[in-house]
Amino acid sequence: MSPAASEPRTYGGWRLPRSPGIMGLDLLSSAVLITALVFCVFTLMIGGFLATIIVGLFWAVLLALLMSKNRHHQSGLQRLAVRLAWRQTRLSGSQHYRSGPLGKARWGTFQLPGLLANTRLHEYTDSWGQRFAILELPTKGHYSITFRVEPEGSSLVDSDQVDLWVGRYAAVLKKLGDEAGLIAAQVTVETAPDTGKRLRKHVQARIDANAPAVAKQMLHDVVSSYPAGANDVKVWIALTFSSLVHGKRMKVDEFAQEIKPRLRGLGEQFHGTGVGGARALTAQQLCEVVRSAYNPSAAEAIEDANLAGDPVAMQWCDVGPAGHETYWDSYVHDDALSITWAMTAAPRGVVHSNILERLLEPNRQVARKRVTVVYRVIDPASAARAVDSDVRSAQTAATASKRPKASQVHELKLATQTAEEEARGAGLIDYALLVTATVDGNDLAARNLAKATVENLGATARLMLRELTGSQDSAFAGALPLGLALSEYVRVPREVRRLTK
Repeated sequence: MSPAASEPRTYGGWRLPRSPGIMGLDLLSSAVLITALVFCVFTLMIGGFLATIIVGLFWAVLLALLMSKNRHHQSGLQRLAVRLAWRQTRLSGSQHYRSGPLGKARWGTFQLPGLLANTRLHEYTDSWGQRFAILELPTKGHYSITFRVEPEGSSLVDSDQVDLWVGRYAAVLKKLGDEAGLIAAQVTVETAPDTGKRLRKHVQARIDANAPAVAKQMLHDVVSSYPAGANDVKVWIALTFSSLVHGKRMKVDEFAQEIKPRLRGLGEQFHGTGVGGARALTAQQLCEVVRSAYNPSAAEAIEDANLAGDPVAMQWCDVGPAGHETYWDSYVHDDALSITWAMTAAPRGVVHSNILERLLEPNRQVARKRVTVVYRVIDPASAARAVDSDVRSAQTAATASKRPKASQVHELKLATQTAEEEARGAGLIDYALLVTATVDGNDLAARNLAKATVENLGATARLMLRELTGSQDSAFAGALPLGLALSEYVRVPREVRRLTK
């Protein structure tokens, strides 16, 4: 093998879409500047010099708030809006939630809070006789289906095989843009403490009564010692579909009939990506996932019931927390406390395929950790318009001055490369990353340790993470494998948010 062929493959080229503006400003700031100048001219003509100064100061403050951005690309106006929204939440008491017989939920149920309050769970049988669950999100008219996958891991795997997995995974992401009605997808990797009970049941069922005493003792020692410090890794893939097809809303029964013949194909398309087969979760399994997330202490009881062959029948109206408290920088649900971060900047430059390995793998400092990658599907027609707009924006920024910055030249190079790859048939997709750490709600030391650990893991993955202050409860729900397209729940439209980039 030649030296060039043995070099590990690198990846990169991702970029943040930007809008064109004047004097290096984004489009929204440019529009505010022009509007301010027009207002000042009319005020000078009508109200005089003093009135012009007052109006000019107002527009100057507004423009300063738009232009002052922190390292997470948040403008001062955005930070101010978040603070005001959080103040309104506290004044209205919306940060408190109580359910159950003494709560405010209907009929004394343990209804899910926040964005999941109006969701409904349905179960159907596909064309092969397998039960599968459909989560209805009526607020936005979405339906989601969650698959459980078993990743093979990259230990003792050749780099060529890993590159093949990555290539096939990229092909799957491109194919998502061709799926009818599919608007978003997410991959969730959760690590939690392993009780070892499944291992004990598996081994004890296979011990031969006539085996030597030494062999039996060795197996018993393995069963008793191996679970110490071990972790259980679970991976889910959730696909979110729109109920609007050809201008008509599909009811859940109509959607189920339409998705049944496609369900197995949706799961089998992940073959060859390193995750093995994908099987859609049943309603019972999805209830267990959500119940364990909101109340981690119930996870062991659920596992015991499943191992005993007598699972506790759950309904969607009873899987929520008995109560929660949303704080500025944390979320307390039942007896646990969670903190959720979002990625605000992808790694700069090129990276290797194992860049997220330390972030995804189990960590002793964080007992329960959930990493979710959210993909927003872009159809081919919209992708072509998006890359052309990015090229024009980058060209405008690079040619605005005689001496463009190195970052502007590099941005133009990346935008041109992306447009060329899209023209050759490559797909385009928006993505985001959420990280949730859950600890004992009464352990302040564990909370601080988990916070420091996640931020350190983000640095090792060359990611810039930001705590989602003021919206920890919504971020927690968005990181669950339920297919919530969080960008659709933001009050400011996506098109307006892009103008501030």
